Amino acid sequence: MSISMRVSILLFLCFSAFVRADVYIAQFNTEKLSDWESKSFVGETQYQIVDKGSQKVLKATSNNSASGLAKKVTIDLLKTPYLNWTWQIDNKLPGIDEKSKSGDDYAARIYVVIDGGWRIWQTKALNYVWSSNLAKASFWDNAFAPNNAKMLAIQGQDAKEQQWVAEKQNVYLDLIARFGDKGSASDNQKAYRFIDAVAIMTDTDNSQLQAMAYYGDIYFSEE
Repeated sequence: MSISMRVSILLFLCFSAFVRADVYIAQFNTEKLSDWESKSFVGETQYQIVDKGSQKVLKATSNNSASGLAKKVTIDLLKTPYLNWTWQIDNKLPGIDEKSKSGDDYAARIYVVIDGGWRIWQTKALNYVWSSNLAKASFWDNAFAPNNAKMLAIQGQDAKEQQWVAEKQNVYLDLIARFGDKGSASDNQKAYRFIDAVAIMTDTDNSQLQAMAYYGDIYFSEE
């Protein structure tokens, strides 16, 4: 083998070691809303891809409505455990108790789903929310489905409105923390290794308020 070939192989191996295995869920510069499935609970939150600054983002406007966008995608959290995204809200939802059914509304949220299939009781939804009235890093059981849906305030009552915020969360560790450690690495992997869908939702149906939010690109990464 020639020296030049050896150098080429070495450079390739070095480059390969630094290639990030990002898995994109949404790239709104090229994304179409038809790539997502609409899920309506009460009315229709309006979603549209718009220009904001130098990029295209997803704009969500809720007026006493609760509908979301979901994308079915299998993510191996042992390979790419980190969920990355950016978001911004125009306004909070004052005076609501987000731990109650009447206040279970969020100006912005992104959540991941482990589908239980026909064993619907095993379906799990981990909600990363922009809380209007609770402190950042607060967590609680969803008021409507306490066993199946867990809430985690990534931004809280002190967060500033109308400013972009970049987030990164280790979904695998968050699932274990919120739904319970199974006692061993193998059992945790069996329960939490794969997620089956990612969803976006801005909703105000319970409080009958209005909210506007923007979502940037969403992807999973290995670090």
